[in-house]
Amino acid sequence: MTELLLEKKNAVIYGGGGAIGGAIARVFAREGARVFIAGRTQAKLDAVAGDITATGGMVETAQVDVFDQQATERHADAIAETTGSIDIAVNAVSIMHDQGTMLADLSLGEFMRPIDGFLRTMFITSKAVARHMGRERPGVILTLSEPGAKLAVGGILGHAASAAGKEAFSRVLAAELAPSNIRVIGIRPHAVADAPAAGSYTKDLFQPGAEATGKTVQEFLDEGLAQGTLLKRLPTLSEIAETAAFLAADRGGVMTGTIANLSAGALVD
Repeated sequence: MTELLLEKKNAVIYGGGGAIGGAIARVFAREGARVFIAGRTQAKLDAVAGDITATGGMVETAQVDVFDQQATERHADAIAETTGSIDIAVNAVSIMHDQGTMLADLSLGEFMRPIDGFLRTMFITSKAVARHMGRERPGVILTLSEPGAKLAVGGILGHAASAAGKEAFSRVLAAELAPSNIRVIGIRPHAVADAPAAGSYTKDLFQPGAEATGKTVQEFLDEGLAQGTLLKRLPTLSEIAETAAFLAADRGGVMTGTIANLSAGALVD
């Protein structure tokens, strides 16, 4: 009988109705986790939950605004009261933002949008779950960033600053939570090849860049961004989700305070 990576684990995924969050939720459930998916749009959560229950997985949904700290904490408290602990937490929340506008034309509001949005959700969700994790049951917090954290290209000032901030947040949080038996790991995928087709906000995010080059969004990804990687391709939702499951499992138990580089070689560490 095949061993399940996440058997008897309780996992909460914020942004669980999105392309990446949904993919992670499906794999976590397949690997035996009891999955709690939270997000803003109930219909998207229901679609993911339907896929999970159809294959015999355990899933519960909750419509939660992760910008609301009290609501997020109440949700985490309710999970912990039901299960006894939260073993895994994933922040896959998306924030629409500008990419492509240079400093001269970039407003302060657009610059700050991803910085405030992404980091605010990381703080709120991490604080909500950390008090229910660790000690006798190892805990894992997974975060998501982007290659923009280290790339030096024009037009991504806010995006790059937010990505670098997310990785710094994860490193410092790993140091703070290690004594409580909680690991914190960042996952850094490049633009995801099949995310737009799966309903990701990146379809709208990359639309202006695609139009500027006379390409469709998919061509912009496959013929544009992919060619800047060593592998000449972009990561897929499945690859991100499978990596997340390994990192969250006891098999990855020695990893913390680091970034899993899933950029296909766009960045070489």
